[in-house]
Amino acid sequence: MNMGEVATTEFWFRWIQIVILDLTLAGDNALVIALAVRKLPAKQQWQGRLWGTVGAVSLRICFIAVISVLLRIPLLQAVGGLVLLWIAVKLLSQEGHVEGEHQVRQGTTLLEAIWIIVVADVVMSLDNVLAISGAAHGDMILVIFGVGLSIPIVIWGSGLLARLMARLWWIVDIGAGILGWVAGEMILGDGVVQDWIGGHPSVMVTRAVQGILAMLVIFVGRAWARRHARRGVAVRGESGHGG
Repeated sequence: MNMGEVATTEFWFRWIQIVILDLTLAGDNALVIALAVRKLPAKQQWQGRLWGTVGAVSLRICFIAVISVLLRIPLLQAVGGLVLLWIAVKLLSQEGHVEGEHQVRQGTTLLEAIWIIVVADVVMSLDNVLAISGAAHGDMILVIFGVGLSIPIVIWGSGLLARLMARLWWIVDIGAGILGWVAGEMILGDGVVQDWIGGHPSVMVTRAVQGILAMLVIFVGRAWARRHARRGVAVRGESGHGG
């Protein structure tokens, strides 16, 4: 790319398209990051948001470069949806809200949070990189320029969400439910799955499946969190009794 191409109207039109597409996806990214870092110590939350976002964006750019290969992998989108369901349940299971009390459950590390952020972003971006790739028309400079702009916005948005989650426990449930909703759309959007069920499902069926998966994530995640909490209380009780 030379400076003459950068100055053209078409270049800036494509760049604006990519920025809008990426900012549209930024909400999901910010949600995952906020869920992943909310149990970290305050000093590590910013590091988790920064390096998780940078790692996820870097992998997304790599995916855009090889999108034609990725699209030929059978069941990739469906498997990605299942992985996202697991991530949503795991993130919610770390919550310490039990019977009206909000107890902080430690155990999440900085590296674990970064890993969750990167994996979740990669999974959710599988069906989104195609749109960005199409808008860029193969111009990776445009992709890097447009996607990179979203980094500070995602970091700021995830920080705001993390602070809200620390005060309002039910936002965590909503966030995990949204991840389940997105996972349902990914699974039903996979070509192989659609062949199995005899074509593209109706909007009503798709929304019903998404709603069921969203509620299932919340139910299983909360049940897992309560089990962890009871186990922790039992261990502390035994330790106190023994002391």
